[in-house]
Amino acid sequence: MRTTRFVAPAAAGLLAVAGLAGCGGGDDTDATAGGPIAVKATDTVCEVGSTEIDAGQVTFKVTNNGSKVNEFYVYAAGDRVMGEVENIAPGLSRELRVELPAGTYETACKPGMSGRGIRGALKVSGTAASVAPDAALSQATASYQRYVQSQTAALLTKTEEFVAAVKANDVAKAKALYPVARTYWERIEPVAESFGDLDPKIDGREEVVEEGMEFTGFHRIEKDLWTSGDVSKDGPIADQLLVDVKAIVAKANAEKLTPLQLANGAKALLDEVASGKITGEEERYSHTDLWDFNANLEGSKAAVAALRPALEQRAPELVKQLDSEFANVEAALGKHRAGDGWKLHTQLSKAELKELSDSINALAEPVSKVAAAVAR
Repeated sequence: MRTTRFVAPAAAGLLAVAGLAGCGGGDDTDATAGGPIAVKATDTVCEVGSTEIDAGQVTFKVTNNGSKVNEFYVYAAGDRVMGEVENIAPGLSRELRVELPAGTYETACKPGMSGRGIRGALKVSGTAASVAPDAALSQATASYQRYVQSQTAALLTKTEEFVAAVKANDVAKAKALYPVARTYWERIEPVAESFGDLDPKIDGREEVVEEGMEFTGFHRIEKDLWTSGDVSKDGPIADQLLVDVKAIVAKANAEKLTPLQLANGAKALLDEVASGKITGEEERYSHTDLWDFNANLEGSKAAVAALRPALEQRAPELVKQLDSEFANVEAALGKHRAGDGWKLHTQLSKAELKELSDSINALAEPVSKVAAAVAR
């Protein structure tokens, strides 16, 4: 979801099997035929089959006919993310299910998974009902909202401690707190990333400069901590980080999530692992990517756990598969514990990284089916 995400050439092979939901060749299905809206994406084109649709639950089938890994987004005003699907490898298709009330939106394909993307207008009319809020789904959203509240509270506390260490120029303490504070961000990343420019301000990597933004937030301080070891001039950056985190906390706690958002968020967190953590791009200075990997995994598992009562009713065999694949990833990742934390990304061999990548890809397949089960 971040405007700063990109795929290193070495990562392309790992991501080629990450787009597992609805994989296969594209077709011309659109809303008028009662099926998904076809989106044809290339390196230069984002052709959406229908740009005026009815409110309610909408499915987009995005086919990547280009040479670069692609993403597809639906944005509300202020670049608020209503829905997204990532890591669509060349030649493959992915589906996005999203609930859209009446209003004006933008669609965007992002070849190379970077920049503002190739945008187009989307008009949604009417007052169609959203996914039926049965007891199990209502319980799921309430349960996950409590999880978000617990994580944002810890995020704020640990960010305050991190900022204090930075402002005191206590490099050792700031380094120790950095991956801990980010753990709480990474667990709820799909929620936090939905609020326009706050995400790149907090979590943007250096590439934001290419898009006309200032390089600030966690990763700017990370760079100074692990390259020069001097954060004596980072006080204003740390202060702004805390202001932005407080804003995210307030917005996330006020947000009313839908079951589809939980399902899509669970998959988005696994995409985060594939696109940034396995490759080492996320924490390129500290190399604390496995902290983020574990947090993304925990966040995905929490979203699925909240939906579990509904999934047991609607797709019991899927629940068994999810349990098995989550356990497999946890076992693969558990080999790389180091004390209370994790090994550095640079300490892992190519074979070990491949094992982690394979386990995430195997988990991504059943998680990609959760949204369809919820939408029944």
